[in-house]
Amino acid sequence: MKTYRNGRNDMNLMHEELARAQMTARLGEAQELRRGHQLARARRMSRKAEQAAQQARLALARAI
Repeated sequence: MKTYRNGRNDMNLMHEELARAQMTARLGEAQELRRGHQLARARRMSRKAEQAAQQARLALARAI
């Protein structure tokens, strides 16, 4: 943390730095949540694709 000459200004700047740090942390958390949602969606889509491929294989096997 930085050191300042004026006591009142020092408190204001400390609060600003704390607010910036909290905002940065919240932005990071939001990005992590988005990545988690994207990963879950990708896994669901992958499972659906596997199921569709399996159904296609079964349909082909039945047709032969």
